Amino acid sequence: MNWPGMGDPYKRKKTLRFLVLSAGVGAIAVLITVLVVNPFIGEQPRNACINNIEKNWKISFTVELYVDNQKADIPSNVGFMEGGCQRAIYTLNNDGTVYAEWKENPQFEIGHFLWIFKFPLRDMDETKSTVYVNGRESDNFIKTPLQDGYHYKMVFTSKDYDESKDKDFLPPQN
Repeated sequence: MNWPGMGDPYKRKKTLRFLVLSAGVGAIAVLITVLVVNPFIGEQPRNACINNIEKNWKISFTVELYVDNQKADIPSNVGFMEGGCQRAIYTLNNDGTVYAEWKENPQFEIGHFLWIFKFPLRDMDETKSTVYVNGRESDNFIKTPLQDGYHYKMVFTSKDYDESKDKDFLPPQN
């Protein structure tokens, strides 16, 4: 069976040259990703391991998380990865206290904690979700900056949530 572009010797040479050139471009793209992009990403505060760096900036704050009107637990050891890597935002126990450390103030936001926590934000309806900071609603939603000693209450509604379960359709009782 003749493959397309391989019957005529002139076309075969052109086709093979195109395939070799495409493979070369692909190999260069992989090398650039592995050698340049990945190390840069690994040095960003939300991705880096803080085990062996001097940490001059440290804060702690508390977090409450509600999904579909149900309180969700913040487990211990959020931010501790396999292989012993500790991320810059982490928990030590499940009481809702979260810690953040880095070389200098990296301008962390509550969304960074959700990312490290692997919270399924894409499954939430952002128009029905909100973030409260010290009891006041934040205009910045997940871009709310983290502050030492603050309390963050996040209330999310999933896209699949049926709000009719919350209503009993009975008259109010006095």
